[in-house]
Amino acid sequence: MMFADYHVHSEFSDDSEYRMEEIAEDAFEMGMNEICFTDHVDYGIKRDWDATEGMIYRKGGPGEPEKIPLANVDYPRYVKKIRRLQEQYKNRLTIRLGMEFGMQRHTIPQYEALFSRYPFDFIILSVHQIEDKEFWTGDFQQGHTQREYYMRYYWELFSLVENYHNYSVLGHMDLISRYDPIGDFPFAEVEHMIEQILKRVIADGKGIEVNTSCYRYGLDMTPCREILKMYHDLGGEILTIGSDSHKKEHLGMYIPETMNELKGMGFRQICTFKHMKPKFYPL
Repeated sequence: MMFADYHVHSEFSDDSEYRMEEIAEDAFEMGMNEICFTDHVDYGIKRDWDATEGMIYRKGGPGEPEKIPLANVDYPRYVKKIRRLQEQYKNRLTIRLGMEFGMQRHTIPQYEALFSRYPFDFIILSVHQIEDKEFWTGDFQQGHTQREYYMRYYWELFSLVENYHNYSVLGHMDLISRYDPIGDFPFAEVEHMIEQILKRVIADGKGIEVNTSCYRYGLDMTPCREILKMYHDLGGEILTIGSDSHKKEHLGMYIPETMNELKGMGFRQICTFKHMKPKFYPL
């Protein structure tokens, strides 16, 4: 059985200090077959390390520096380190070059340019913010009804899959529910929009991820079972599983258990990626 973690953050993400070397060794010791580094790029709210207009900073919290740079990945160093680890762990652990693109409609050109610069194996398309307002801070939800921010979220996601195609899977597809201060929102209200998104994803030969961070956030599954069932019923077959790890205790978390859940839902395979092409393994 393939044991792979396809959503892993390292010290190259601004919200992680988990060093790549430690991740690779921990994954090997856990008996993993494969990992993919997917560090954060969030144009709009973050800038590249070499941005001529200077860095954006956020105020540090308790135990953190006073100012923390909101920086995207240092791309040359990132690729160089992954290449070194690939050689170091050759024949012991497969390591892939990926990124998590935290996209918004107005940032599509920046991601097109970035994608053309490096030989990626795998790209997660995620939506972490809209109109440069983040979900986790509540800035995006503020001043809107629950229905308004759910509808706006899925409209943004639909617009992205309609207009951007250099990705592998949609990340934590119902992320807005994680940061919903009100609570459950009726699936029926957004069912049609989600169906249109999934139909486009499938037609384009793309997939979705199952993100096991749901267990850390007290959620059932991410995306929810209704989305997974719809994806299955529509004929979706491309699935990756990722822990969304930012520290050692997250790595590989609940991946075997999630594979069993997916098998019980009727899925028969999961994927890894190389050169943006999926490879299938039986559950």
